[in-house]
Amino acid sequence: MEGPVCPVPLQHEEKIVIGHGSGGRMTARLIANRFFPAFENDALAQGDDAAVVGMAGEGRLAVSTDAHVVTPLFFPGGDIGSLAVCGTVNDLAMVGAQPRWLTASFILEEGLPIAQLEAIVESMRTSALEAGVSIIAGDTKVTEHGKVDGMFISTAGVGWVPAGRDIRGSGAQPGDVVLLSGTLGDHGIAVLAARGEMDFEVELESDIAPLNTMVEGMLLASHSGVHVLRDPTRGGLATTLNEIAGQSGVTIRLNESAMPVRPAVNAACEMLGFDPLYVANEGKLTAIVAPGDVDSILAAMRSSPYGVDACVIGRVEEGHAQVIMDTAIGGTRIVDMLAGEMLPRIC
Repeated sequence: MEGPVCPVPLQHEEKIVIGHGSGGRMTARLIANRFFPAFENDALAQGDDAAVVGMAGEGRLAVSTDAHVVTPLFFPGGDIGSLAVCGTVNDLAMVGAQPRWLTASFILEEGLPIAQLEAIVESMRTSALEAGVSIIAGDTKVTEHGKVDGMFISTAGVGWVPAGRDIRGSGAQPGDVVLLSGTLGDHGIAVLAARGEMDFEVELESDIAPLNTMVEGMLLASHSGVHVLRDPTRGGLATTLNEIAGQSGVTIRLNESAMPVRPAVNAACEMLGFDPLYVANEGKLTAIVAPGDVDSILAAMRSSPYGVDACVIGRVEEGHAQVIMDTAIGGTRIVDMLAGEMLPRIC
């Protein structure tokens, strides 16, 4: 299946469809109905990007895992290797962990040029050095030609959560302020353009980046504590904030005029009928913080090369678990989770 795909958001209880990989409502139902009941435990039930385990005291471990099936393997601003390292590092950072170690499993297709493998491995090495993590174990499998689109990479990450940190999706409180570290939709549109399937070209690079150093700066700048961190990847910012609203049992109110979107992303979304709120990012985060910490945390974000466009985009209110937006024309609309799949195979 090629190009943008948006299947009718039916239940699809008999077979897996592409929408089950969207990161949106269909993914959430699949996890809730098939995986949570089978693997039920307290760490899994938290529903965050990484599980924090161990007894409170000097600190705890954070563990995360991810799989990467992007096509094409190389795109402006990154490749499947940098995506694999940064995606796992960021999942750990979103629970306040200091990433330490990664593992990587490679599924390679027969016929993959060795030069491409070497380039991807070098990209992983460079990203790991920037993030300050070591890739300490791995595995390699090879499939027959046509069984894999060149390469799939699965990663696992382990980090350390220092004592006193408690960052989770259920931590948003009424009165909190919602921050965003930069522009929306860069990764999804850059990957789509690299496929060459649409009649448009954009000068745009993916925003892939390790965010753990910026997160450490934010936490040092915080006095009352950062309550929630999340990187809006599959399903985009809209889906991420709906997940947080559901975990915390609050209403999140957004300001449409405050949303930072590059002109190239806006133009591509208008042409394709997409909403930037639902397009994936790989080097952005949203933070929900106490109102007294907004200025200091924004300053810390803007001091990082990955947070120069950081801004306030909304607030947390009492109410039903939902996301609403004050529109630029003075109205209000519901911002729901992604229902189907707009851009498959982007991460």
